[in-house]
Amino acid sequence: MHRIIYPIKCRRMYLNILRRLCNSFRTTRLTPELTPVIILAANCRVLTSSPRVHYSHSVQTLEQLKDMRVHIIPALQDNYMYLLVDEASKQAAIVDPVEPEKVMNVVNKEQVKLTAVLTTHHHLDHSGGNAQIVTMVPNLLVYGNDDRIAAQNKPVKHQDKFQVGQLSVTALATPCHTSGHICYYVESEDHKSRAVFTGDTLFVGGCGKFFEGTAEEMFHALCEVLASLPGDTQVYCGHEYTVKNLMYASHVEPASDAVKGKLDWSKERRSNNEPTIPSTISEELSFNPFMRVKEKTVQEHCSTTDPLAAMAYLRKEKDGFKYPNL
Repeated sequence: MHRIIYPIKCRRMYLNILRRLCNSFRTTRLTPELTPVIILAANCRVLTSSPRVHYSHSVQTLEQLKDMRVHIIPALQDNYMYLLVDEASKQAAIVDPVEPEKVMNVVNKEQVKLTAVLTTHHHLDHSGGNAQIVTMVPNLLVYGNDDRIAAQNKPVKHQDKFQVGQLSVTALATPCHTSGHICYYVESEDHKSRAVFTGDTLFVGGCGKFFEGTAEEMFHALCEVLASLPGDTQVYCGHEYTVKNLMYASHVEPASDAVKGKLDWSKERRSNNEPTIPSTISEELSFNPFMRVKEKTVQEHCSTTDPLAAMAYLRKEKDGFKYPNL
């Protein structure tokens, strides 16, 4: 195990080193022998792929649907893990269990049977707990679509289907943030409860950076694959980025009541350390600029009528956007 501790007086220089290290770790397959732990000893902030951290960015919450429930479990600095429970069988799956001990505390408290890991992509803040959690729970099925995902034993491709108890899960390939990114669409047996776990493809009000893909791929992922899901599908994303995303959205569409209302609501939630998750597909289509690149107001902001060019423009502009009052 590698532990690197940096003194506070050289914070800026070491932050740059940390960023380069993290970029290199994104392309590294994590094994039990290689579990990088990077600690920044400045303002008690921790950036780590270890399951042990000592703070929480949000309170843990529960979303109860008709035949399933979703435990929203905060992790690391701004990640979310999700424990998906089938009410009929009490079987459960965990999405991106970067902090396995925290996951198992919830599993044991809820007295459910953990049968599967749903890995959205290989970045260590999502897959970094896989190697440990498979040692804690025998016979876990670890789903994913990338050889860089630790402990993956059930590779899936687009439209592959499997069950968690009586819940139907469909793998949706959404390459761009990473080439092997998968979203998981979940439906109850009567099709009345729906959720999608989107990792770093779709965020509330935003989308992931194009690390291994193109604007065309993100357009396909957001505006064709995910936008085609039923409007009431609940969206569970990988990070708590909502306020910043909506501040940028208000820059793109300053007259949007949908953006303003969601931003005000999100600021209130965050002031109480409450998550802004989930949203719904219908909501995202109303205020997320990256899902609105075919809309006239967004295209006017981007000075183009081409949705792909608008997608590329938004990503480039947001990457350099200066957030007010932050």
